Amino acid sequence: MSYTPTEMMTIAAARAIRNDDVCFVGIGMPSAACNLARLTHAPGVTLIYESGTIGTKPDVLPLSIGDGELCDTSVTTVSVPEMFRYWLQGGRISVGFLGAAQLDKFGNINTTVVGGDYHNPKVRLPGGGGAPEIATSCGEIFIVMKQTNRGFVENIDFITSLGHGKTGKEREELGVKTKGPSRLTTDLCIFETDPATKEFIVTSIHPGVTREQIQENTGWTVRFADQVIETPEPTAIELDALRALNERTAKAHAGK
Repeated sequence: MSYTPTEMMTIAAARAIRNDDVCFVGIGMPSAACNLARLTHAPGVTLIYESGTIGTKPDVLPLSIGDGELCDTSVTTVSVPEMFRYWLQGGRISVGFLGAAQLDKFGNINTTVVGGDYHNPKVRLPGGGGAPEIATSCGEIFIVMKQTNRGFVENIDFITSLGHGKTGKEREELGVKTKGPSRLTTDLCIFETDPATKEFIVTSIHPGVTREQIQENTGWTVRFADQVIETPEPTAIELDALRALNERTAKAHAGK
């Protein structure tokens, strides 16, 4: 079956979710990946959104954390303070699934400002929301985003959400006990965190993609694992489930 790079990215990201995960889900691509996992190989996953919805099973992808679809299909909805203090900071969430505007090789995320300084940036972004707390309090962090030189940079303009710091050592030095970014899925490949240096290294390349393409779309010098595999192509079941989800979503949000 033919598929797009975005479909490959979403499906590859979804495969990282385990059936027994409790997952804090970001809006956008992370939401698509997590719900695809729920609809395919991980029906038992518990999806949690920042608005306080627990065990939600949306039929369509939400426009925002305030989308009524999340509350309507959840097991329960708690207050935002309870969500963060009891569930997140209490260590009850195994995976945080996030996106980014800018990312560096140590998994630090910028969703605040790009270019210039904080007070006079070229672009001011939406900000962190709950992502800074998610990045430090979930058991581990998965990231999904399209790979470009603009997004994958040597030095991000602002650290909104902590990865492993500017040298790979700051997370531990700050006393943060959680694992941090462990997996990054793009439309070209999959990166995983080197246990020693804490920087992302390529462990799997999507079909038809070259190492040269990966480097051309990355602002730092890419490291490749000693053994790099080819990412398995999407199955018919995965593609059918993703396309049906996107079709339902498009119809539900038409005109909004």
